[in-house]
Order: sequence, then C-alpha cells, then structure tokens
Amino acid sequence: MGKAQQRAVRNYRSRLGERGLARFEVLGREADRELIRSVARKLAEDTPEAASLRATVSRSVSGDPPRKGGIVAALRRSPLVGAELDLTRSREEGRDAGIR
Repeated sequence: MGKAQQRAVRNYRSRLGERGLARFEVLGREADRELIRSVARKLAEDTPEAASLRATVSRSVSGDPPRKGGIVAALRRSPLVGAELDLTRSREEGRDAGIR
C-alpha cells in the first residue's frame, strides 16, 4: 500500500472515531452477510430503534432467561394508567347467518 493510500485509510478511520464508530472484521456464514451488515448499519445509528435492537441482541446472545413481569411493567408505564377507561363489552345477539 502506498503512502497516499495509507494516509487516506488513517484519515478515514480517524473520521469514524470522531463519530464514535470503529471498523472491525467478523467471520460468519456467506448466507448471513446481508443480515450482519444490516444489523451493523442499524446499530451505528443513534436512534431509539438502534438502542432497542442493541438490547434485544444483547439479551439473546447472553443466554440469560427472559425476565418475568416484562409485560406488566410495560403496562404500568403506559400513558393510559389511571385514565378511567370503560372496557366493558356490550352483550348483543349475533347476526343471522342464514344457516338452518
């Protein structure tokens, strides 16, 4: 590699570092290439979706069993808590299906 090319690579990696990114190599199956690239692209973003994906992948890879009560905790965080919703269902006769 020539000096100009080495300098270009060094500058590129420096710019990546300023953005908080790093370049690295992974080994995987050919069939997973696009999946791994798409996951890496999504994780490189600074979005809530990236954070959610990061947490999901971390839980999946760690091998720890899922925590109990996750649905209950999510419902308790809901903005509808304490909204006094009327969730009773009306009991009406069904329609005539014409089957005799």
